[in-house]
Amino acid sequence: MAEEYVEKLKKENPYYSKYQDKIAKLREVSSDEVERRVQQKNQNDRVARDADAARSFSGKAPKAADAARLPQAKPKELNDILKLELIQDKSSDEIGQLWVEYFKTKDSVSAVIPADKYRALVANTEKYPTFLLPLPRKDGYEFVVVQFAGNEAHFTALINYQTYKENAPECMTMIHYPELADSKGIVLMVAEYDNTSLDAREAQCLANEVQLYYCRPDERRRNLLEQFTTRPDSFKYQDLILALEDVQL
Repeated sequence: MAEEYVEKLKKENPYYSKYQDKIAKLREVSSDEVERRVQQKNQNDRVARDADAARSFSGKAPKAADAARLPQAKPKELNDILKLELIQDKSSDEIGQLWVEYFKTKDSVSAVIPADKYRALVANTEKYPTFLLPLPRKDGYEFVVVQFAGNEAHFTALINYQTYKENAPECMTMIHYPELADSKGIVLMVAEYDNTSLDAREAQCLANEVQLYYCRPDERRRNLLEQFTTRPDSFKYQDLILALEDVQL
């Protein structure tokens, strides 16, 4: 019966003969290969989706006032984590070790930043309070919006930001504690992340990108910050990926 149907299809459908070879080859493809092709298509779809979102976002770069409007509670204080009176006699290295050890088992990324680098970061966040960071994922890149407000930085997936605006869920919050900048020459940083959105490696990658762009950016990265903030029409999301891949190489 099936053979009769195929013969009838050959006679009545002029397109069958045109695609007969392709159909035959497709039958020979293993189930694993079919699954691989489906996964590849999903990957391509996601990359295209994120690219479209980045293009849309870069054409409407938020103004500096947008970050200032971020909801911010009372600034976090270092004394809530480390009792300052107990560490006054310790060196900056000892304090740094205590800080990193404290957050070692938590869903967080911590760091000790020299005070001069922190001052550079603050100056740059005031000029460029909002930016877009590429995050490598196994199926391509996802873009993450970072917005600075005071001593905090808020990270949100671009897709969520476009969908929910100021109500978008955060995937990571970074806080800098400058209380020891003058006395010890260091600023303590911790970035706590949502482990359903990011893993430790991805959170560290975002923290590293903040350092690259905001502490002491080279000319290439400063140009990207400037373009995104003041000349969004000339901003190209691909340049972010290329800049990151150069670092990885």
